[in-house]
Amino acid sequence: MARGKIQMKRIENPVHRQVTFCKRRAGLLKKAKELSVLCDAEIGLFIFSAHGKLYEQATKGKICEKSCRQVITEDPKEEISMLKHEIEILHKGLRFISRGGAGAMTLDELNVIEKRLEIWIDHVRSAKMDIMVQEIQLLKNKEGILQAANKHLQQKVDEQYGMGELAPMLTNNIQYPLTTNIQTQCPLTIPSETYLF
Repeated sequence: MARGKIQMKRIENPVHRQVTFCKRRAGLLKKAKELSVLCDAEIGLFIFSAHGKLYEQATKGKICEKSCRQVITEDPKEEISMLKHEIEILHKGLRFISRGGAGAMTLDELNVIEKRLEIWIDHVRSAKMDIMVQEIQLLKNKEGILQAANKHLQQKVDEQYGMGELAPMLTNNIQYPLTTNIQTQCPLTIPSETYLF
């Protein structure tokens, strides 16, 4: 059974219109995701329902709320009132969190706070990752310096005592003090020298 061609005009029945919107929205989001995966493209998609509900999808994390606000509002007065409302919700959320959940908040206000907390957690994790990468780099640099110092000291020992050929033989059969009771009779002493790096 073949599908007939659909006329491109507004669907009059609100139930059919809502069902069509849901199905086509899902198909559009699926196509956007497929395009992103197949072509390695960055996709950002906003869909507004007839009731003003926003549906969004982004291939790289979440779409920035600032760009969403720029799409929604062009009027600066609306932008100011929206920001004031958001600040009020955030203050209310801070009071709610600091009191251990005491107080009443609406579901929309809790959703706004949840989104903000997710953004803040992402920022904190990003900052932590940057710090850890810097610390790893510092440790790698220290490792390189210590290896160079070790090599330099080994060369000094080899020059002073001529033990370059004996070093591999001495290190192959090391007796560990916890596993045997054998103690060395003649410890190797090296004159102390100060090296500046």
